[in-house]
Amino acid sequence: MPSPHIRPAPLLATAAALVAIVVPTAAAAPSTAPEAVSPTAAAYTDYYAYDDYYDYYDDAYGESGTALKNALHDIIDDHTKLSYSQVWNALKTTDEDPDNSAHVRLLYSGASRSKSLNGGDVGDWNREHVWAKSHGGFSTSTTPGTDLHHLRPTDVQVNSIRGNKDFDWGGSPVSGAPGNYTDSNSFEPRDAVKGDVARMILYMAVRYEGDDGFADLEPNNQVSNGSSPYMGRLSVLKQWHQEDPPDTFERNRNNLIHDLYQHNRNPFIDHPEWVESIW
Repeated sequence: MPSPHIRPAPLLATAAALVAIVVPTAAAAPSTAPEAVSPTAAAYTDYYAYDDYYDYYDDAYGESGTALKNALHDIIDDHTKLSYSQVWNALKTTDEDPDNSAHVRLLYSGASRSKSLNGGDVGDWNREHVWAKSHGGFSTSTTPGTDLHHLRPTDVQVNSIRGNKDFDWGGSPVSGAPGNYTDSNSFEPRDAVKGDVARMILYMAVRYEGDDGFADLEPNNQVSNGSSPYMGRLSVLKQWHQEDPPDTFERNRNNLIHDLYQHNRNPFIDHPEWVESIW
């Protein structure tokens, strides 16, 4: 049943958005970066065409279901790892506000806030683990706890309200973050990032399969998962993924993480169709 908090995109608009994601344009940019590209989000805006990373997924093409999930895990799991302190500066690049290079864009509120206001005080932004770190017990340890693909800048107070709740259609409006809702066991982000949240959760489920000393992370169709290595609600996350396809900001962020930091990618940003193929 559709939520009262989201207006599903018209069919033609949604189809057009998906075509824009997967079809390279005739005016595709060159596949190699200029020699002196500064590591800022602005420098990467629309720089990479979709097919610049086509070969990255060679071992996944033609697969489906569990075989596809396993192939993608093998592709993305051997990445460069950051310390938790290094995440601060990385987020100042990956989540830079396209309209103000001195600011970051906050995930849940959508607000633009000074890069210098990172910390733990009221009015600051901090590092939100979209896959709540208590769901699998990985804390801020290097690897899942510092994986940029699910770490985003958020307002300190809004981050506290979200806590470790699963994702689902929420209840009451969240103070300081218009369009977000929450109840006792779930959190609903604003429409513009619903798909972003879904793809971050599903990335984590593919990247962390329990073969590197950390828990096997998996989505399920429940909420109140507590400390179990699960995040829900899968059926809702799939709906959000379809209704909010990857946009320019999300695609650029994926490129920045790959090119400047971890050297791996979120496959569901590059290939949205693989979500249905696996789940």
